[in-house]
Amino acid sequence: MGPMAGTASEETAAFVTSAAAGDEVAFGHIVAAHHDDMRRVCVVICGDEALAEDAVQAAWSIVWQKLNSLREPGRLRPWLVSVAANQARDLVRKRRRRSHLEVNSDAPDVSGGLDPATGIDALDLDRALDRLDPDDRALLAMRYVAGFDASELSVAIGLSPSGTRTRLERLLKRLREELE
Repeated sequence: MGPMAGTASEETAAFVTSAAAGDEVAFGHIVAAHHDDMRRVCVVICGDEALAEDAVQAAWSIVWQKLNSLREPGRLRPWLVSVAANQARDLVRKRRRRSHLEVNSDAPDVSGGLDPATGIDALDLDRALDRLDPDDRALLAMRYVAGFDASELSVAIGLSPSGTRTRLERLLKRLREELE
């Protein structure tokens, strides 16, 4: 595949078309551009780095097989992240694994410098996120980790943009109430 001119969306469309036709180099460009976003979302869903990486690897296998079914190359990123999120949710459900929190006991002794409430707040948030359904964690991860807007989220979860905003608002309200 030669150098591509034009906008980023034209370049993405060209990579998708080439990769769907079996071009491994084009697929490598797609992987390089989107792997980290997919992994970050999966880490939030799984609560475990290794399990998240397994989910992303499984997602890439599915993407390679189904890339030619992507109708709108401009929607590549939401589609990729939703495939990875689905894999992460499936792995969490199959393994029914609880995430493990690591508490750093080697924190420097700074008298009056650290607020113990900060660490407690982080633990409370982690525990509240752990109690969420994997679908809810996926929604939060796609919004706040991957930075999806309402239209991208709606593609990823199959709701209208307004329905997506409503679901997210209700989820955030529930999370805030639990943390108070």
